Amino acid sequence: MVDNKERIAIIIVITMLVLGNVFFAFNYFPVSRELQAIKSSQSKAKVNEKVINFTSLFIKKVLQANTEVDFETRLSLENAVRELKDEEIMTEWTNFVGSSTETEAQNSVKKLLGILIDKIQK
Repeated sequence: MVDNKERIAIIIVITMLVLGNVFFAFNYFPVSRELQAIKSSQSKAKVNEKVINFTSLFIKKVLQANTEVDFETRLSLENAVRELKDEEIMTEWTNFVGSSTETEAQNSVKKLLGILIDKIQK
């Protein structure tokens, strides 16, 4: 049979283990939330990087072009837009590419650049 000293020792050990678990549980949940926030901001940074890269490519290859944009450049821009996987940007890109007049194209460029800036700021 277990005597009182052994029983007290067992109760102390069990109590310490339970308190340790409670301590780690209270520390786990805030750290878990912080980790989720960091992952979210990291994901946002990757998206921003892609949007910035596309915006830079668009400005250099289209807006600053002295000649008509060649097929390879259009293809690289199209692939860059698709890689963004953003419906709003893709829709405005389609409107820009499908523009039949210079005025429509200019308006589409304004809208597209506005959307890109909004995406970067979010």
